[in-house]
Amino acid sequence: MSYRRALLLLRIPFSVYLMPVYWFGLSALRQPLSVSRAVGVFVVLHLLAYPASNGYNSYYDRDEGSIGGLKQPPKVSEELLHLVYLFDALAIIGAVLLSPLFGLLVTVYLLVSKAYSYEGIRLKKYPLLSTVVVVVFQGAFTFLMTQVGVGATETVLLEKTNLMLAAVSSLFLCGSYPLTQVYQHQEDARRGDRTLSLLLGIRGTFKFAAVGLLAGAALLAYTLWLRNEPRHLLIFLVATGPVVALFGQWAYAVWRNPAAADFEHTMRMNQVSSLCMSLAFALMLWW
Repeated sequence: MSYRRALLLLRIPFSVYLMPVYWFGLSALRQPLSVSRAVGVFVVLHLLAYPASNGYNSYYDRDEGSIGGLKQPPKVSEELLHLVYLFDALAIIGAVLLSPLFGLLVTVYLLVSKAYSYEGIRLKKYPLLSTVVVVVFQGAFTFLMTQVGVGATETVLLEKTNLMLAAVSSLFLCGSYPLTQVYQHQEDARRGDRTLSLLLGIRGTFKFAAVGLLAGAALLAYTLWLRNEPRHLLIFLVATGPVVALFGQWAYAVWRNPAAADFEHTMRMNQVSSLCMSLAFALMLWW
């Protein structure tokens, strides 16, 4: 029973919210893809590596309130660490089988994610440093890591517009990351974690998010224009229309009543933005 409760804290369904970067990385490639390798990369990242990171973060945070994907998280136990290390090992083994370089990159990702939460380092305590780490590693690093996993060559990886799209993924993360913290101000302050959202305040978080997301969209539009892919831009604009509308409604509600910056609104924003952006990038890949 303890392992069953611990498994909940890996928050495997929550890993779906990180899918856009995976689809974005694949959609940027202009070469035939191996479906089996793409599926393998998805399994390694979304079913093994991300849940391991979620579980490790939960172990050291020991949240008493709602966390991403769980409104009422169970108590943390040692069984959670056992599952984290098992998922770590499976992720690294699976990644190495796909590509030794991919295995190395997944290992780096897992180590950085642990430095984010581990009490002896806990990058999470430092608002600017933690933001840079998350934005880089969950954005551009994961974008390129996904491409390495499916067999992209060095020439493809380092091509100018591909690196520009990797930067776009980091800008989108920069805009959305503080929004995931906006409902946890009391919990973070209790632990002594000075998150970026706590530093910015509730209204400041929404302003920062708007600037980051707008910058990402502008760079994406410019890059797709350079790549002569106007259809991809049209797909993105249409698919993400609901995200813009929902963000505007939520920001308006928060301006009228800061209590609207709660768990339910945050999770709904995560769900809609993740699914819409994943749809946009998956359609680009199919096209």
